[in-house]
Amino acid sequence: MKQTLFDKVWDSHVVRSIEHGPDVLFIDRHMVHEVTSPVAFLGLKNRQLPVLYPERTFATADHNTPTINQHLPVADPLSRNQLKALEENANAHGISYWGLGHEKNGIVHVVGPEYGITQPGATIVCGDSHTSTHGAFGAIAFGIGTSEVEMVLATQCIMQPKPKKMRITINGALNHGVTPKDVALFIISKLTTSGATGYFVEYAGEVFEQLSMEGRMTVCNLSIEMGARGGMIAPDEKTFEYIKGREFTPQGADWDKAMEYWKTLYTDEGASFDKELIYDGAEIDPMITFGTNPGMGMSITKAIPKASEIEGGQATYAKSLEYMGFAEGEQMVGKPIDYVFIGSCTNGRIEDFRAFASVVKGHKRAANVTAWLVPGSHKVLNAIKEEGLLEIFKEAQFELREPGCSACLAMNDDKIPAGKYAVSTSNRNFEGRQGPGSRTLLASPLVAAAAAITGKITDPRTLINN
Repeated sequence: MKQTLFDKVWDSHVVRSIEHGPDVLFIDRHMVHEVTSPVAFLGLKNRQLPVLYPERTFATADHNTPTINQHLPVADPLSRNQLKALEENANAHGISYWGLGHEKNGIVHVVGPEYGITQPGATIVCGDSHTSTHGAFGAIAFGIGTSEVEMVLATQCIMQPKPKKMRITINGALNHGVTPKDVALFIISKLTTSGATGYFVEYAGEVFEQLSMEGRMTVCNLSIEMGARGGMIAPDEKTFEYIKGREFTPQGADWDKAMEYWKTLYTDEGASFDKELIYDGAEIDPMITFGTNPGMGMSITKAIPKASEIEGGQATYAKSLEYMGFAEGEQMVGKPIDYVFIGSCTNGRIEDFRAFASVVKGHKRAANVTAWLVPGSHKVLNAIKEEGLLEIFKEAQFELREPGCSACLAMNDDKIPAGKYAVSTSNRNFEGRQGPGSRTLLASPLVAAAAAITGKITDPRTLINN
């Protein structure tokens, strides 16, 4: 029987199938952070249960962490208490804990791949919706709720209905100035934020094959923003080269054994999907959002669509534009902005900072722009320094902050003020997502860099060479 990549991984992890109900799925890796775990650990304590496999569980602090002066006590009491609870719970159960000041600390979906925790064919969960990031390695990875976090801690299993299967194929080559972030925003603009609801997505075709592992992570990260349960890309030589030799990756004979399995992880020719979508990479431009969900995106050179040009929800559409202070038919290029944020589990990797540096080199930060450059981990922070990118940022009058989720979700000190416009490389632009009343424009690191030095929405292709 012909199987998809998703079927191969899912079916191999089913402990038990409940008739007319969910599957009991074994979980290989469980990532934990400070926001969704305290209540889960409290549940274990109340039921006097241990963590079944602490060696399969990894904890890091990221959502509530400050991105300046991390050597000082955390000022916000709620953040401080959540961070303290994670440390105490991890220590009590023998779980690896990478807190503030630890060399491995960083955003959960950045450090997982960096240290080889993320591997092909694995099942990976975390109490965070963007766990889909890890699907870039051919893993089944998805976010879970607090009660499910408790379930996985106690049993290393989770009850889940098996999603339907969708394949999105993009062939051809990407145009000049088009990044993986643009690919993802393009897909979401086509499907809307609910177009993949109930599906697990496999990304296939020449465009995804050509992407780096970091680019693939960006695409899979944003799968959740079109309603998908997760997204994945078949592992290939790029995948194997990326993970080889990392701390938690199999070594020696174990590596050879793992490779035998990993090389079987692809969709069999003739395997069927519940839905197939095909696009041409040449039709993708640098993208930017103009509304209050990631599906409200468009080519940076186009005008904001009119309500009559979109399907349904015209009252909601009008409300979204009113919140953003935009109007139908307006051009995005040239609109002034106030803040720029590069970072998050979507675009906080070294490749993203290289792209940002390629645009700002030789320029100066616009006087009207506040910019937050936040690496996703200490590995990224160190690479920025080692590769000379920090000097480029300093010459362009940008300051580099310390690792953390930062302005992605405003659970820390990095909040965009009400009414201000922020070009953000993060993943969500909901009302108030980056701070009460803030207005978020999602974009790639190239678009963010162009805005940072011009003080307005700018097509990055006007500033970069081929």
